[in-house]
Amino acid sequence: MNTRWVCLFFLCVVNLTFSQAKKQYQITRQDKAPVIDGNLSDEVWQSIKIASDFVQFTPNISLPATPDRRTEVKLFYNDQAIFISAKLYDDPRKIMSQNTIRDEFGQTDYFTLVLNPNNDAQNDTQFIVFSSGTQADALSSPSIGQDFGWNAVWESAVKLTDFGWQLEMEIPYRTLRFPKTDVQSWGVQFRRYFRRERAEYAWNPIDRTIGYEGLYHGILFGIKNLQPPLRLNLYPFTTGIINTVGDQTSTDFKLGLDLKYGITDNLTLDATLIPDFSQARFDDVVLNIGPFEQTFAEQRQFFTEGIDLFTKGDLFFSRRVGNEPTGTLNLGRNEVAENEPNNIDLLNAIKMSGRLKNGLGIGVFNAITESTKAIASDTLQNQTREQVIEPLTNYSILVVDQQFNRNSSVSLINTNVTRSGDFRNANVTGALFDLINNKNTYKVAGEFKMSHLNLQTDDKTGFSSALEIAKISDQYQLSLRYDYADKKYDINDLGLLLRNNFNNITAEASYRIFEPTSNFQTYRLTFASLYKQLASPNTYTGLELSTSFFATSPKLDTYGFNIGMEPGRQFDYFEPRVDNRFFIYENFTNFGGFLSTNYNRTFAIDIRANTNTFFEEGRDSYAYKLNLEPRVRFNDYFFMVYNFTFDKQINDRGFANFLNQEPIFGERDRTILINSISANYNFNPFHGFNLQLRHYWDMVKYDEFMYGLNPNGRLSENKNLPKTSLDSNPDINFSTWNLDLNYSWQFAPGSFLTALYRNQLFSTTSEAEDNFETTFTNLFQQDIQHIFSIRLQYFLDVNTLKSFFASK
Repeated sequence: MNTRWVCLFFLCVVNLTFSQAKKQYQITRQDKAPVIDGNLSDEVWQSIKIASDFVQFTPNISLPATPDRRTEVKLFYNDQAIFISAKLYDDPRKIMSQNTIRDEFGQTDYFTLVLNPNNDAQNDTQFIVFSSGTQADALSSPSIGQDFGWNAVWESAVKLTDFGWQLEMEIPYRTLRFPKTDVQSWGVQFRRYFRRERAEYAWNPIDRTIGYEGLYHGILFGIKNLQPPLRLNLYPFTTGIINTVGDQTSTDFKLGLDLKYGITDNLTLDATLIPDFSQARFDDVVLNIGPFEQTFAEQRQFFTEGIDLFTKGDLFFSRRVGNEPTGTLNLGRNEVAENEPNNIDLLNAIKMSGRLKNGLGIGVFNAITESTKAIASDTLQNQTREQVIEPLTNYSILVVDQQFNRNSSVSLINTNVTRSGDFRNANVTGALFDLINNKNTYKVAGEFKMSHLNLQTDDKTGFSSALEIAKISDQYQLSLRYDYADKKYDINDLGLLLRNNFNNITAEASYRIFEPTSNFQTYRLTFASLYKQLASPNTYTGLELSTSFFATSPKLDTYGFNIGMEPGRQFDYFEPRVDNRFFIYENFTNFGGFLSTNYNRTFAIDIRANTNTFFEEGRDSYAYKLNLEPRVRFNDYFFMVYNFTFDKQINDRGFANFLNQEPIFGERDRTILINSISANYNFNPFHGFNLQLRHYWDMVKYDEFMYGLNPNGRLSENKNLPKTSLDSNPDINFSTWNLDLNYSWQFAPGSFLTALYRNQLFSTTSEAEDNFETTFTNLFQQDIQHIFSIRLQYFLDVNTLKSFFASK
């Protein structure tokens, strides 16, 4: 009996010790709200408890803040919002305060408020205020990191003082998801970043060597009788567009509405009822001569905001929605294509997501695209006809994700694409798990996915799986991963899979330091290997070995190198573009390095260089690439980056064309030259200009005689097959130009006026003899497409409207 009481006492002491390890802040309710102006002179702040004693967690761990850089935070709440004030002590002459646009981190000090209403250590909402007054916000979790695509409407103000700087924040409850309970305890963290030395401090100490940072939140208690508000926000907008190509001008005027609605305390519906993505910036197009499709990052805000649940399992690639039609125009004799659209209009889209108090996350996505027709013209009969190349299509996703143990989760996701009529349909289901032990030192993760295609002629079902075991803590980290996908696995109706039919094993080992030394602020050394096989047949295809080094010096200059090799014979089953054919290359070796000087300086530069070659008998092929990116911060308002890339490939070998259904290869030289400029002038946190300018030139020139691909995977030069005998000249001279000039003004919280001018040019010829100057001149002899648009978006909170009309 005495032993049992001793054990019980010991457990209580241990639990009490761990519970006291986390700081706690008792928040109080106040009736009056301060004016958010950064002055901190309102009476309500004078009697509020202070949270202080911040501790550094990067680059040093557990280093207390000195009195001259202390931070003092106060919080209170009322029925509408949580209010925060902070005094941030520092030498005013050393505070960095570059003006940037929202969510963009420049050379600026900042303060971060982290709230986790469910206190589950995995689903944080971050609100960031820069010393310049700019805002940033993000959703954060171990699976996605920080998602700055999420944007909320909240208020903040900053004032520079003789002791440093200070701020005020108002976080309305509409920006948070929390349960309706009488008494609540939230996870909370305050962080402060000194840009000049890249040092960050936290109120509740963080140990970067173990676990996700959410595990180190303090406790915010004292929240009582809080009623979740009606979360209904409307974003009406209007857009005017003028589009000119040559002497042809068209105009368009659009009215639309986006909305956010809190279905329950924890679930939110986002909808774009009348979509308008006319101001999404141009893609950085490149010449693609490889076997896999060219892809681009998402530019449409609806598809970048709050999509963390839908990214589970990598089954959702949002550019599929409204992408190219799946069908093609079938031309008869004497017919030509008069109009064949290369994209599809989105009719509407909704997404519903959230996470319940028990850790269950639910996500539902649905989008509908309209039927798209192409027009064929009969040149003899002088008649036209229409053909549907993409029918009315519905895209949907369902996700359930159960989190537990403050660091682990299991998930189930289903994606579905249903097309009307006689077109392909697709369905993909995935089951995932991510398990981390209680000490946050080891992880086991796995995926099991199945795809099913309903095709015009038959059905096709494919399978994919993955398993990873990893040590994820301390200086030495290890991982071992197995990936498998059969030949029928296909998720590309709503996902992105560049290739299937693989059976690979990846191993990685790394060493890093967590605290500075005399020579390094930080560094990481990594070794990796990838053993590659086909799934069917189970055939060896290659081995990749690599090592990389990444370091930051005490002066905050970053540099590193990477070395890679594919030893022995490598069997490429994709370059021939024919099933069961392969192309052999040997001993591919590459080496590269980079230097990135400290961005805190007025002038900084990034330099990247790499070279590669093949140690293979009878082959003299090599390449080198240089990238220079100087950047100048003229002052805290004006910032410019110039990017120059030169990429040269000599005697490269690859697929050129088909002849009598046989793949034809060639030896080629390739020259890529890219020049781009990015410039920002921000008058203040609320309005400014942005310029993006890019010219891309790519020239591919094949040798005179082509190569045949032998059954053994080797190439044989065919002196009887000059490139002029092919159906089309494989030489390519590709050039593109695009310019985006944007002015944005946030005239009220969540409300924007945006003016955008864009132009673009494309040119593709087989004149590989033309030099850069000639190509550039010829490019601008074409008709330029000019697009000018103005968009006005206004934010309406229904609660504010109700209060306004109630006061009348």
